[in-house]
Amino acid sequence: MSKERLAAFSDGVIAIIITIMVLELKVPHGTDWSSLFSLWPIFLSYVLSFIYIAIYWNNHHHLLHTFKQVNGRILWANMHLLFWLSLIPFTTGWMGENNFARLPTATYGVALFMPALAYYILQLAILKSEGSILAKAIGSDWKGKVSPVLYLLGIGLSFFESWIGCAIYTLVALMWLIPDKRIERLMHR
Repeated sequence: MSKERLAAFSDGVIAIIITIMVLELKVPHGTDWSSLFSLWPIFLSYVLSFIYIAIYWNNHHHLLHTFKQVNGRILWANMHLLFWLSLIPFTTGWMGENNFARLPTATYGVALFMPALAYYILQLAILKSEGSILAKAIGSDWKGKVSPVLYLLGIGLSFFESWIGCAIYTLVALMWLIPDKRIERLMHR
């Protein structure tokens, strides 16, 4: 299988994930500002999740440029990542519909932690493939090491104060919002 086919499939799945999330945004039943404002938790959870999906899409795009040949290990690691990403719309909706209650917010954190773990596994699969330049590109990968720890912290703290968990999840998104240039720099050399 070519990298292009893997990228096209992944892009399609990610597009569907975003579509599912946006379809969960319901039109308010009233015509005043209070009707619209009552939807702020749903919209805010959508925005955060959209940013996360965009970050994964962006980094996944760069990651696919670091190896020459797709193998079974990479295929399954990629499917593993897409599976966990596909659960984000569910937890986004649950958290937003329940005004960032503790358990839904903690569960949302799990839905963010698992793709981070799956992305790491995909990186390992690529590192083991022939012709990968990924090892040179990722270096110390401080964001990749700190993010799972912050997710776990956010999950735990969400059981006490859900806004703390949301703040931590937002912090991780902000860390990754600036595109990672390591792979781009290496590819241009």
